[in-house]
Amino acid sequence: MPSTTTAHRLRASAPRTETSRLFLPLVALCSAVTAANIYLAAPLLSVIARDFGTAPSAVAWIASVAQFGYAAGLLFFAPLGDRVSRRPLVAVLSLATTAALAVAAAASGTTALAAAVLVASAATVVPQLLVPLVAERAPADRRARHVAAVIAGLFTGIVAARVLGGLAGQAFGWRWVFLGAAVLTGVLGLLTAAALPAERPRPTGGGLGGLLSGLTAMPGLVRRSPDLWRACIRQAGMYGAWSALWTSLTLLLTGQPYALSTATAGLFGLFGLTASAVAPLAGGLVDRFGAARVVRSAYLLAAVSVPLFWLGGQVMVALFVAAVVIHAALVASHVANQTLALTTTSSPATANSAYVVAGFAGGATASALAGFAFGQWGWGGVVAVAGVWLVLGWGLTGVRR
Repeated sequence: MPSTTTAHRLRASAPRTETSRLFLPLVALCSAVTAANIYLAAPLLSVIARDFGTAPSAVAWIASVAQFGYAAGLLFFAPLGDRVSRRPLVAVLSLATTAALAVAAAASGTTALAAAVLVASAATVVPQLLVPLVAERAPADRRARHVAAVIAGLFTGIVAARVLGGLAGQAFGWRWVFLGAAVLTGVLGLLTAAALPAERPRPTGGGLGGLLSGLTAMPGLVRRSPDLWRACIRQAGMYGAWSALWTSLTLLLTGQPYALSTATAGLFGLFGLTASAVAPLAGGLVDRFGAARVVRSAYLLAAVSVPLFWLGGQVMVALFVAAVVIHAALVASHVANQTLALTTTSSPATANSAYVVAGFAGGATASALAGFAFGQWGWGGVVAVAGVWLVLGWGLTGVRR
């Protein structure tokens, strides 16, 4: 059962949800733009290196800085959604991201660029503040579908950053890409903040400790909620399997036997649009059949994709099919697990932060192991890492009842 404060927030915001048909599309669009900022630097690394007169390997670490910044934002900023009004919080974070992206566009060296990317990525956790709000305001019988709409926007933004960002960088230069992202983030962030309902925040206690209480509450919240614990572990396994395969795929495509160019290999990112298409369908299935059944089906799909990816080491068609299947499995699992995480406790923002951090940790660890495995055993080693992550994600959740 939600707490009295949470229930009050639900009642206070319900009428506004029913009268605003543009609220959900606006949140989804804002999520797409802000999520893209995390991956903005990755497709532009070669252009950035050429501008700074250095080798691409000397700036590759900037993409990792963005991931660390996002992780810090998830830990410190996202849980604040349970404790402060989200309207000013979204506005402040959007303006901070805009300023950091503008500084990045004017950076004169890799250190200044990395520092700006770190700040921008840490502040761009707005989607993880909006998803719990959407879940709170949605009718119970359509909650997963509303969450899925935001997730679809998020995945669309990630694909756009990887594909369109690279093309725009080649055409206009990387600085204009960062400046354009700054403008979009500021405009959509402020519009979304203005559309958010007024809330009565929970008491936080005094000082910094009160504001950071969400961070310290995460371990206990996961420990007390078996449903949240299962959602965290299962998504860590699923996201880890996807990350191992997807982050190593360029190594396969640009090497033997395919020997594709980097630009051509990058077009495989378009398969990420599968996630955007599947998300609304997955939301309807969760509302109708429940999260547990959808997650089970998603894991079965992911298990089918593993041998297809292995076969794809030699057969391109198998890679096409495997890419579609793994994205469908990832987003179906994500919609179901995130809906469960948002509805299983009276602190949805903190629970959502724990859930996303768990998935991020599983993905980052699997990606690191996959890189090592590719160097030692080739593509077969990467596929093995993905298979092990799926076994761990499902098997560990069968231990605790």
